[in-house]
Amino acid sequence: MDTPTQPDNNDNNLASNPQTETEQTEEPKVPFTDFNLDPRLLAAIDKIGFTHCSPIQAKSLPVTLKGTDIIGKAQTGTGKTAAFLISTLQYLLTEPEQEERYNGEPRTLILAPTRELALQIEKDAKEFVKGTPISVMSVVGGMDYRGQKNRLNNEIIDILVGTPGRILDFIGNKDLYLTEIEVLVIDEADRMLDMGFIPDIKKIIRTTPKKEYRQTLLFSATFTEDIINLSNNWTHKAEFVEIEPDSIASANVEKKVYLTTTEEKITLLYNIVTQKNLDKVMVFANRRDETRNLMDHLKRLGVRTALLSGDVPQNKRLRTLENFREGKIQVLVATDVAGRGIHIDGISHVVNYTLPEDPEDYVHRIGRTGRAGTSGISISFACEEDAFEIPKIEALLGEKLDYQQPEEELLAPLPPH
Repeated sequence: MDTPTQPDNNDNNLASNPQTETEQTEEPKVPFTDFNLDPRLLAAIDKIGFTHCSPIQAKSLPVTLKGTDIIGKAQTGTGKTAAFLISTLQYLLTEPEQEERYNGEPRTLILAPTRELALQIEKDAKEFVKGTPISVMSVVGGMDYRGQKNRLNNEIIDILVGTPGRILDFIGNKDLYLTEIEVLVIDEADRMLDMGFIPDIKKIIRTTPKKEYRQTLLFSATFTEDIINLSNNWTHKAEFVEIEPDSIASANVEKKVYLTTTEEKITLLYNIVTQKNLDKVMVFANRRDETRNLMDHLKRLGVRTALLSGDVPQNKRLRTLENFREGKIQVLVATDVAGRGIHIDGISHVVNYTLPEDPEDYVHRIGRTGRAGTSGISISFACEEDAFEIPKIEALLGEKLDYQQPEEELLAPLPPH
């Protein structure tokens, strides 16, 4: 679940077409009771434990609750999932259906780039709809196709969360019709672009009502020219809201950089995990082969390790996440695509085994720790090749990283294996 409160941030105008809200000073926290929300929704928010808005919620809800489209620049961990769910549920609870719906005709479609993120959004939505008549389901690839088909054929679903490929499958097989969509949410649009989903999303959007006749909420952690153009094509008179990319990641995370060699990295990682008795560490590397070799090496050294990457079967990925959440796995090794959007409480350390080429990915990585008001530690290994990425990361963060030589005990020889 996205965190209910976060430090406030400044807005910058990054898109010329949408209207922009600009804020330069820290604003007081806004309680959810300030909005005229349906009592059933307020009760659910209270039960979840949310009291005050995070910055993205405080800035987006006044826009979306009045029915205006939004283009939001915000990362995972900022509370954006709750922002679009609260707005969507308020609409569904207070606006009568425009006409009779049938099975396979949802009122809301939420598009996510990965199965894990779609399932996380579904899980969060189910918390919000408790005590309401709103129904939620997800349709994602790699899982029970027949079960998803049966639900679409036999139930009237209000909120459908899904990944583009599976959504298109059901549209093509005439199990899903998007002609009744009143709210369209596109989450992590930049990741959709990176993963090659934009043609699929265009096909999906063409089956929904025209943009003037639906509300569209689009969120992205970064904004390239391509994303801005797509946003303008898919939204109608949208307002633009931004949360500074570094603020959430920087707020509660201590950031270290160890200057090391490529050969010393595995020794350093093993000793950090074992000498500090860490039990919930997330390790990022840039390539799939690198993550698999790293997992194998740590397993041979006796560390409870698992892998999260695009080539791991979906059921195994979900089981891995649950084992990590329950503490059965000490170290979860992941690629950026697989690690994006994971919300697991209690991750104490994030280790950048290799520094990412895109500094935005650094922010996403370290945002896996220091969540929900807790503190976290990010440790990056910088060998000669990685060092070239540090200035770009520092420029994005607006601060110098703390780099140092590893303590002598962290370079103690590995045990025989």
